[in-house]
Amino acid sequence: MKELLYIEASPRKSRSASIEVARAFIDAAQVRHPGCKVTVRDLWGSPLPELSQDMMDAKYAGIQGLERTAAQRTAWEDIERLAAPFHAADHILLALPLWNFGIPYRLKQFIDLVTHKDVLFRFDANGMSGMLATPKATVVCARGLDYPLGDGGSAHAMDFQKPYIETWLRFIGVKQVDTVVVEKTLLGAEVDTASRAAARQEAVALARAA
Repeated sequence: MKELLYIEASPRKSRSASIEVARAFIDAAQVRHPGCKVTVRDLWGSPLPELSQDMMDAKYAGIQGLERTAAQRTAWEDIERLAAPFHAADHILLALPLWNFGIPYRLKQFIDLVTHKDVLFRFDANGMSGMLATPKATVVCARGLDYPLGDGGSAHAMDFQKPYIETWLRFIGVKQVDTVVVEKTLLGAEVDTASRAAARQEAVALARAA
């Protein structure tokens, strides 16, 4: 691992379970890979541009093979600049909580800003393909309750956090996605502490094997 892109999608910072586990991964990865460069994208620490009319017009101009205007080129350069760390990274790490069964709106905004044709994916008459050559990503998903697969479908069917982020990463070209889940963090301090500890241990093991 030479280039790690870390996307931090929780605003809770010192109280965040996903950030706590992600930082354990980073610490272990830096021990395992001395000199590894870590690029941090804190989605709550810096503003994101709006998905503007010029950006959308630039997108469709590219799809239709039209020349972009000066304003559209400037807008598209903003998108390419946001997406550049994805192409540089050989490992992607995401820390995200579950909000209302899905992902935080700031993360969804970021995904919508960078996920475009000829930026993170391509398509033609034969279908779509991701543009990243990134071999691995690690996702840390935190949630207050649990959404077990074998519960008869009631709770698991409401989990749009883990399936969404894993699908997106594979769509843009990541070959292997490992997910660490920190759950039941709202069921009391003892359960929360134990869940975080188990997730940290799993994250460290993944970092040492990366």
